[in-house]
Amino acid sequence: MRLCIALAAAVAFLSAGAFAQNWVAQSSGTTASLRGLSAVSPAVVWASGTSGMYLRTQDGGATWHAAAVPGAVDLDFRGVYALDAKTAWLMSSGPGAKSRIYKTADGGAHWSPLYTNPDAGGFFDALAFWDARQGVVLGDPVDGQFVILTTGDGGRTWQRSKLPAALANEGAFAASNSCLRVRVYRGNREIWFGTGGTSGARVFHSSDGGGHWDVAGTPLRHDGPGAGIFSLVFGESLRGVAVGGDYGKPADNSGNVAITADGHTWAQPAGAHPSGYRSAVACLAVRKVWIAVGTSGSDISIDGGNSWKTFDHGAYNAIGAAGRDAVWAVGPGGRVGKLQWR
Repeated sequence: MRLCIALAAAVAFLSAGAFAQNWVAQSSGTTASLRGLSAVSPAVVWASGTSGMYLRTQDGGATWHAAAVPGAVDLDFRGVYALDAKTAWLMSSGPGAKSRIYKTADGGAHWSPLYTNPDAGGFFDALAFWDARQGVVLGDPVDGQFVILTTGDGGRTWQRSKLPAALANEGAFAASNSCLRVRVYRGNREIWFGTGGTSGARVFHSSDGGGHWDVAGTPLRHDGPGAGIFSLVFGESLRGVAVGGDYGKPADNSGNVAITADGHTWAQPAGAHPSGYRSAVACLAVRKVWIAVGTSGSDISIDGGNSWKTFDHGAYNAIGAAGRDAVWAVGPGGRVGKLQWR
């Protein structure tokens, strides 16, 4: 009974407009389609996109510097992961050698090519790092297994991990660099990634940096090649949220969110779903707030993902958060928005 009362109160609180917010447009200096976003702090944020483009701000978005990586204007940088204002990695997505990894140690003044996908049938989807040396890249299945590459030297060398077999027509989505997540939890180097396609909507998990894996099904829709999990994120414990849907049906909210309390069992939330397909989700652990974005709008949850309220109808691809309440989203046409709390 107390749980039901608490949930009803949370839904009423959300419906009443608590945590009112809106996106404030920022001038990015580019018209590239942006899909990568890495918020280092309330001041330092990196973004990336088509035409070999990367962006950086050091003043919370008041000004952005946009430039193309030399020799990479034909690449689509769908992933960026930054440690600070100087150090960042870029990942391009594309068939075969179009999937590459670059690194800068001087704020973008120089970029070093680190790795080019050697598999003609491969396709990189996302990258993330635990620290300055240890990182991971996710790619679509090659020879029946998802590609997980790990590095222990900052990206100079990469080793492929062995995973459980992928199912037929199962893949991952390079939509927001957030179908893959890593973190250190209770001393373990955790890896999580979500899948899509007609056999997808599964979550792969490793608690030892890629050595061993378990796989769990979710109730997200996977009734077509463009449906499944596009993004997942965890809060301070094992409570997590996965979002997605079918990107070909941007306004359809069926099967577009799942939640877990233990990191293993996923269920549909009891309350209102996000209002359409969502490509990225972020958690502000201090505020206990979850925000999802997609091509048809943005939604917020204050009850662990159980119920959602739409607060914007603009198109965004990726989201990043830092500190207590600094949140950005990026999207098509160089769109950058910073969340304003009211």
